[in-house]
Amino acid sequence: MENTGWFKRIIRSKTMILLVIVVIIILIFYSLNQSYLSAGNIRAIMNIMSISGIISVGVACLLIGGGINLAAAAEGMFGGVLVSLLLREGVAWPLALLLVLIFGMVSGAINAFFVNGMNFMGFIATAAMASVYRGLGQVVTANQNVPITNQMFWRIGSGTVFNVIPVPFLILVILMLVYGFILAKTQFGRNIYLVGGNPNAARLSGLSPKRVKSILYINCGMISALAGAVLASIMRSGAATSVLGAELDAITAAVLGGVAFGGGAGSMVGCFVGLLMLNLFKNGLTVMNLQAYWSVISQGALLIIALMVDYINARSRENALKVKTAKTVKAAAKAKSG
Repeated sequence: MENTGWFKRIIRSKTMILLVIVVIIILIFYSLNQSYLSAGNIRAIMNIMSISGIISVGVACLLIGGGINLAAAAEGMFGGVLVSLLLREGVAWPLALLLVLIFGMVSGAINAFFVNGMNFMGFIATAAMASVYRGLGQVVTANQNVPITNQMFWRIGSGTVFNVIPVPFLILVILMLVYGFILAKTQFGRNIYLVGGNPNAARLSGLSPKRVKSILYINCGMISALAGAVLASIMRSGAATSVLGAELDAITAAVLGGVAFGGGAGSMVGCFVGLLMLNLFKNGLTVMNLQAYWSVISQGALLIIALMVDYINARSRENALKVKTAKTVKAAAKAKSG
């Protein structure tokens, strides 16, 4: 009986519903164009979803913790520009990559300072920082691409595992597994859910919501900078126009995958499935040779749908909590009168 209940929960889960939608998307586009499932197109999908996917890891954790970062793509862009400039100056690529990660952490700390220290609204503070990084990117590059000639660094973006799996996609999978484990199996992961779901309860339990969110902002900045460096390796250059719009892809994928926009719910598994669904759909439109603006329109529509579903789920969780609280109060009153 327990095994049957476990199986039913999986079948009825949101992730399973998303997987069914993924299969439907694949079948529809494959029926319209058989090249949709060609080896080359599958590899292209894995490459395309890698950058926004890496960013979505940090963004999803931050969303679960009750924060938001609209500067993620800009941080990634500047990370790509920075690694390109460092490599051009002859810095060894491992050191250049390390410096990029440090930049990302500093950027995240700045976001945390504005949000937690100055009490600015998250989306306003990070949107402002996004403009700053985009402007700085244009200044330091003079609006020109910065070519990368380090062939060892190229391998991050162009290498494959078993001649099948692109290295950027492997980096995405590893990050998803690591952060999925942190969220599901560690005390800090449980703290993230508590802070995002009910910061007052977290504070009463001895946690510091600002401290947890600061760590998440720093982590998001670091991962976003890594994504930019990986994209620079793929493109073999850094540019102030790279990674544009990736933060919306990351947020859309996370919310589609069940990450609550208001915090307190979600998982890396759901985020990955949402990311897969988003990119399969966008790639299908490309394979069908539709105009690029249809991809932009569809992404906006998917984000609106995801937010509507998130709103319905949030109301459902609130109602369930009210019912549970009422039952608890009623049981306590009955026990007291008895």
